[in-house]
Amino acid sequence: MELGAFSISLAVKDLEASRRFYEKLGFKAFPGDASQNWLILKNGDHAIGLFQGMFEKNILTFNPGWDTSAQRLPTFTDVRELQRQLKAQGVELQQVADESTTGPASFIVVDPDGNLICVDQHV
Repeated sequence: MELGAFSISLAVKDLEASRRFYEKLGFKAFPGDASQNWLILKNGDHAIGLFQGMFEKNILTFNPGWDTSAQRLPTFTDVRELQRQLKAQGVELQQVADESTTGPASFIVVDPDGNLICVDQHV
């Protein structure tokens, strides 16, 4: 199962303080909008999202259809197909993508330890 580009989405208390901290670790601004309380930072192929006030917990995030530079892949498995495959394996979904649509969509599953995993397709 190919899930696409991986990042971790961090629920932060102070966006600017978190940005400054991760920049000290070598991360650089990528896309994002601080006025909307979110930024994406990259260090090589590693990406982290900083989200202030948007959710309570950190989330493992996968982006079908994107490479590690947020560029569209020529071929990929659609988020709705990934969702169908997980459902067929008995994985319970916390939030589901509308399977009657195409294009951007997402679903969320929770691992046995309560960690959220979001599969978020932007293309």
